[in-house]
Amino acid sequence: MQADYPVLLDACVLVNQPVVDLLLRLSEEPRLLLPKWSDLILVEVERTLFSWKHWQQNQMVAKFINVLRSEFPEALLTSYEDLIPLMENNEKDRHVLAAAVKGKIELIVTFNVKDFPPKSCEKWGVEAKHPQDYLITMFLLKPNRVIQSLDAIAKYRKESREDILLRLGKHVPKFSSMILGV
Repeated sequence: MQADYPVLLDACVLVNQPVVDLLLRLSEEPRLLLPKWSDLILVEVERTLFSWKHWQQNQMVAKFINVLRSEFPEALLTSYEDLIPLMENNEKDRHVLAAAVKGKIELIVTFNVKDFPPKSCEKWGVEAKHPQDYLITMFLLKPNRVIQSLDAIAKYRKESREDILLRLGKHVPKFSSMILGV
């Protein structure tokens, strides 16, 4: 796995705090991935977070979107809208595949893998992978780097690595179990 490997993060991943926290930590130097998204994906993130009770009536949503934009300015994909009608995956996620195609990104990380059937992605040279599978692959390739990121999250949150893995385990249980067993 090369550093700066571009990976499109779908909105469902960006709204999942434990998972996106780890992925964005892995995007820091020395990075294992270069996160990518589009304005439409960020609009979906904003809409989703505003619909959650604990995010309503505060500035957390705007702050999170601003952090994504300011800390990862190279992540934004643009000028893909003309490709959307050519996409054959789930209609609500055609903009995601179109952004990946335009950005020449080979991997979409999404909890909604079913919305990106191989038949609709392969002809564009794109694959959709569940965050759990992606994180397992990264751990197998660079275990020390993944552990380092987990420890950084634990230190920042003043929790143990095990606490972080238990929280992650609700969303990516095989990944968490694999590391807890190490």
